[in-house]
Amino acid sequence: MSRSPEALYHSIAQAPVAAPNGSDIELDIDNEEGIEEIIQPISRVDSRIKWINFVLGCAVLLPWNALITAIPYFLSRLSGSSLQSTFISYLSITFTLSNFLCLAHATATSKQMAPSRRATISLTGITVLTLLLTLSTFLTLSPGFFFTFVLLNGIAQAAFGSYLQNSVIAVASLFGPAAVQAMLAGQAAVAVVVSTVQVISAAASVHTSTESMDGPAAIDASDVLSSRARDPEERSAFIFFGLSTIFLVFSAAAHRWLVSLPAYHSVVGALEARKPEPELGTDDERRILVSAGPSQGLLTQKQSIWRVAKTNVLYEIAVAYVFTVTLTVFPPITSSILPTNPSIHPLLFTSIHFLVFGLGDFFGRYICSFPRLLVWSAKHLLALSLSRTLFIFLFLLCNVQRPPNPTPESLSSLIPDSPIPPIINSDFLFMLILFLFGLSNGYVASMCMMSAPSLEHNPRLKGKKEDVDVAATVSQFCLIGGLVMGSVASFAVRGAVCRCNPFVL
Repeated sequence: MSRSPEALYHSIAQAPVAAPNGSDIELDIDNEEGIEEIIQPISRVDSRIKWINFVLGCAVLLPWNALITAIPYFLSRLSGSSLQSTFISYLSITFTLSNFLCLAHATATSKQMAPSRRATISLTGITVLTLLLTLSTFLTLSPGFFFTFVLLNGIAQAAFGSYLQNSVIAVASLFGPAAVQAMLAGQAAVAVVVSTVQVISAAASVHTSTESMDGPAAIDASDVLSSRARDPEERSAFIFFGLSTIFLVFSAAAHRWLVSLPAYHSVVGALEARKPEPELGTDDERRILVSAGPSQGLLTQKQSIWRVAKTNVLYEIAVAYVFTVTLTVFPPITSSILPTNPSIHPLLFTSIHFLVFGLGDFFGRYICSFPRLLVWSAKHLLALSLSRTLFIFLFLLCNVQRPPNPTPESLSSLIPDSPIPPIINSDFLFMLILFLFGLSNGYVASMCMMSAPSLEHNPRLKGKKEDVDVAATVSQFCLIGGLVMGSVASFAVRGAVCRCNPFVL
């Protein structure tokens, strides 16, 4: 058995590769029946397939990362409105809830549509919606209308993203852990790229805004007409929304190339085929298949989903809790932490904070490509996931922005009215905690997603190749469920921080 995660599950049998001496893979022997782990035929994954999965992983999480990275822009458009203080939590919960519900449908119907067609439709929808966000930077909308527009746009992007996630993870899982790791690394890489663009554009915008304040006071008609273009947040949003639209077009082209590769058809051909093959048998045999009806096939599919879900329950709880903790504080709480150094612009600090988390998340997923750093045990991964709860308390000790005067509905009897000085008052220490937060998020989540559908490292699957894509899509569904729970929990944490009703203030 090889320690390499680069296992490719082919329908054509190959000779098994023996493990090198001194192998230190940690085997998860939790199977009560004592069934030995089955040695799978393995092969190195084509680098083209890995890179395309990397690109598609970027496309999967681009909508979410673009939306949360554009939070300074959204808040600037809601400035002076009562909707501003609750916008982040509402954006988070509506996006993740839409993603969760649509992914549930996508998981239940994953065998009813070819993954290539599902991915093409989803990429087209996300591209159009991102283009609309780009155009919004040129329009003047009322806070209420803008609030509704962004939430509906996010809900639609989450819906399309759910079906894209479902098809991409199902295909990647058939190519083995190496392809899954590449896809997950792509999901983190897009956050790094988007955040980097945001930091650069925010820095340039803040610098330009400062220069304009120091310039002549006279304003002519052309200045009035272009005043919106000088706004740092809007200019920054236009740059990365525009680049996101271009990248999505590139992702669609990369996906079409993947589908055209012979390796794709040899590995994923069974999922793509939706018509009876001529060699299936006689007319009588085909009539028997038709007489069974679609309901029997659908019932069998649902039974398979539930069976695999119960088999991999530890992996699923672990990956769900990873993102429950993450979404509880990021970004609703972490984006409200202000720099302790007054010379740092809050817009730039917030942009850097997204980049630091993204870098941590990316490196956490990247180190999953090193065999000696892999943890396959479901119990150990669950313990690592639960231990991340500590980060919630660490962030609350930082320089979280709190309202100076509590509202009558606040818990004033439990929390003193005077501002509480932060215990962690170092910007560097906050960024270090944030980096470790992202690192643990990427590592634990990736290991759960790589382990759950792996025939090589998950003995619970008992070597059933037909369960690989099901295990991957169920784990992805639980991941989104964790995002939903974290979004809901963010309201409770925000209420404790602001000492107010988090739904109205």
